[in-house]
Amino acid sequence: MSNIEKYDDVFIKSFEIDGSMLGVDLKYQSIPTWDSVGHMSMVAALEDVFNIMLETEDIIDFSSYEKGKEILAKYEVEF
Repeated sequence: MSNIEKYDDVFIKSFEIDGSMLGVDLKYQSIPTWDSVGHMSMVAALEDVFNIMLETEDIIDFSSYEKGKEILAKYEVEF
């Protein structure tokens, strides 16, 4: 499984959404399941899948599907 497939899978499972919802319009609180609790669940899943530990600033800045890819690049996760 490629990194983008892993990334997408975390979003789909964490937020219980269809893959068609992934993209530039998917942002924090744009769907009911992406609230503060869902956000932390998604962060924990990403940390587990990619074997990384996100810094607090990055967790706060992780405001959208696209922004998340930029943040994970800092942790050498390539898409």
